[in-house]
Amino acid sequence: MRILLITTHLNHGGIASYVVSLAKGLKERKHNVIVASSGGTLVEVLKKYEIAHEKIDITTKSELSPKVLFSMAKLFNPLRDNDIQIVHAQTRVTQVLSFWIDKIYGIPQVSTCHGFFKPRLSRIKFPCWGRKVIAISEAVKTHLIQDLKVRSENIELVYNGLDARQFPQYSSEQIQESKKWIGLKPGAVIGNIARLSSVKGQSYLIEAMSEVTKRFPDAQLLFVGDGKIKEELLAKVHELGLSKNVIFIPSIQDTSSVLALMDVFVMCSLAEGLGLSIMEAEAMGLPVVATNVGGIPELVKDNQTGILVGPQDSASIAKAIISLLEDRQSARQLGVNAQKNIRENFTLGNMITQTEKVYESVIT
Repeated sequence: MRILLITTHLNHGGIASYVVSLAKGLKERKHNVIVASSGGTLVEVLKKYEIAHEKIDITTKSELSPKVLFSMAKLFNPLRDNDIQIVHAQTRVTQVLSFWIDKIYGIPQVSTCHGFFKPRLSRIKFPCWGRKVIAISEAVKTHLIQDLKVRSENIELVYNGLDARQFPQYSSEQIQESKKWIGLKPGAVIGNIARLSSVKGQSYLIEAMSEVTKRFPDAQLLFVGDGKIKEELLAKVHELGLSKNVIFIPSIQDTSSVLALMDVFVMCSLAEGLGLSIMEAEAMGLPVVATNVGGIPELVKDNQTGILVGPQDSASIAKAIISLLEDRQSARQLGVNAQKNIRENFTLGNMITQTEKVYESVIT
């Protein structure tokens, strides 16, 4: 098949990682894949795999922005020259763009819903989901049906998948060298990989850390990511006297190398479609503490593959982290179970196969 994947940008994040993984997997199965976006750090990864990228100026959240029309005009030649059969959108504004491509050029549109959205009137009256919608979790599927009034027969559940080859084992020497480079001292490492945003709940993890350090004074919290609330989080760290226990580093492409440094992975989101970084942590065999919201319980089975806690509950987060640091054997077993779950149920191969079936259903 000849497929155009459209997203807003290709900077580090869940959607961009999904697009790159999907493009790579489809290309390996001999499909002709083009990615269109406003650009970003992951464009270099596409080049590495010889996947074409069309740069469009779609850096807007406005559905009525003239950038939508300009982008459609910019894509006319790639659509025609490559005889594109499917346009697959990832964000609201690219859904609107793909909707018009479908209506004007007759190229079927598919969209992936990666999370939860306010049921604004424009989303319900002018949905732009395309001929099929991919939901990345049962929770997202329910949200589409109940809140956004999408017909269930138009929705396909396709879990995100990982390529196990991207999550190797690291030697103790490599781990110690990386810890030294980042500035981590001896002691347990609790990690979080996410954009720094209120919806990701990092402030509750910092509050929890003030309790964790009472039991484990040498414990360190490593935040990996960028975002608008970094200064706010830094102020909270200083206020709680945790400056020696909390480290921030920017987003990185190779998440496995930093996950290898962690003893416990924590995700404190207030809402989450599924949780790519949770999947990555589980793929590395890490015990996970995560909030019981959105699609997370489909990834983390309480006391089987991790520990679930309530959102905005710093005390419960701290209790869960402390329990894992106190009982390393149980923590290791949770990690083993989590890794097995990912390797059996959340593979990139499964994701590609199911996505191919969605494409086939709209072009036949």
